[in-house]
Amino acid sequence: MNTQNNTFPELQGFSGQDILWALGVWSVILGLSPVIIFYMLMVA
Repeated sequence: MNTQNNTFPELQGFSGQDILWALGVWSVILGLSPVIIFYMLMVA
């Protein structure tokens, strides 16, 4: 999967795609958490 490991030898096993993936996941979680909390409060 990680084809850009040779570009950054000092960052073995941790490429820019992993950082972008982590940022995307956290942005989705932080963006949806208020919606989920509001939905749970409305349903409860």
